[in-house]
Amino acid sequence: MAPWAEAELSALNPLRAVWLTLTAAFLLTLLLQLLPPGLLPGCAIFQDLIRYGKTKCGEPPRPAACRAFDVPKRYFSHFYIISVLWNGFLLWCLSQSLFLGAPFPSWLHGLLRILGAAQFQGGELALSAFLVLVFLWLHSIRRLFECLYVSVFSNVMIHVVQYCFGLVYYVLVGLTVLSQVPMDGRNAYVTGKNVLMQARWFHILGMMMFIWSSAHQYKCHVILGNLRKNKAEEVPYFHFALVSANYIASNDHNMTALKEEHQIRTVWASPPSFCWEVGC
Repeated sequence: MAPWAEAELSALNPLRAVWLTLTAAFLLTLLLQLLPPGLLPGCAIFQDLIRYGKTKCGEPPRPAACRAFDVPKRYFSHFYIISVLWNGFLLWCLSQSLFLGAPFPSWLHGLLRILGAAQFQGGELALSAFLVLVFLWLHSIRRLFECLYVSVFSNVMIHVVQYCFGLVYYVLVGLTVLSQVPMDGRNAYVTGKNVLMQARWFHILGMMMFIWSSAHQYKCHVILGNLRKNKAEEVPYFHFALVSANYIASNDHNMTALKEEHQIRTVWASPPSFCWEVGC
């Protein structure tokens, strides 16, 4: 085996293997989606698994066996409840270790070791990981608020597999970020006397991008939520589409905002990747 291949395999810790597997699964799903329906056995089950929200409400009617695995889309709030609690706990542990010198809980330290946490390498990564975890926690708080008080969910469904993936995703993201913190035993390893001394220009740039994108996404969600509201707090789908088209056509800024909202959501699909790409 080539030396570079051996080096890559040796660096493939469990967390990286999980994310690589998920990436390969999504890529395979995309490729299968491009195949003609007749070439894919169990096409109805496959389509039901990958479709989401109103895309499930088509013709022909879905079999009762498929509908048995539906959960309401309004359960989105569960993702952010889990994220606020779990990633808030991880942030508290990291803050205690970085600023007060308190060790991580033994069970969490053991889990991080299994998942491939670094030892004494790249101590300058501590501040970057801390900021990403702060951003992730704040993002989850905002999205939970939006789910409870801004968004107006219809009676559409998501697949239970998608629901379970959403729950696991926010647990894995927090662990992925925390595993990047260099460890000295059960403590976070920091280069220098103060973790704040690691601050660089790209940390400031990342913070500015996070604040701007969060404010813009919130504005977009408020627009989308208001489009669905009437006296009955529910708008039929086709009426909603018509009102949306008229509303967007009358306001160029809103049209741009609604387009960019999907891009912002994509950026935040993986918070660690977002921050690392800008240099954190």
